[in-house]
Amino acid sequence: MITGSCLCGGIRFEIDQPLAPIQVCHCGQCRKAQGTAFATNIPVAEAHFRLQEGAELLRSYSSSPGKQRCFCDRCGSPIYSCHEQVPGVLRVRAGILDGELESRMQAHFFTAHKANWFEINDDLPCFAGRAPAAE
Repeated sequence: MITGSCLCGGIRFEIDQPLAPIQVCHCGQCRKAQGTAFATNIPVAEAHFRLQEGAELLRSYSSSPGKQRCFCDRCGSPIYSCHEQVPGVLRVRAGILDGELESRMQAHFFTAHKANWFEINDDLPCFAGRAPAAE
């Protein structure tokens, strides 16, 4: 069981599935929403995400058509995002998960929009936009 919480501890949740690889997103929206050079997201099936505490603190913002960014109303911690084009999947922010993770970073996405002051210094695949569709 993987657990996570926001900064103030008001929102607590658990995930009851193995974690997918971490997706590193450099798009302008993610940078603005996180206040950092990139966001670290893990796709989680909504059916395997269980809110334990803090439902009353969970707020959402429609950052673009069909996309909701959910966060703690008290401390502002981003919890997850979801998009109507990918129903049933939450993109949980890796930084709010507790303990050691077995999941590792998969790739950098939207690198055409990355912050000019951040250098990618690893050997992970880089994509200018979304990952190419599997053939």
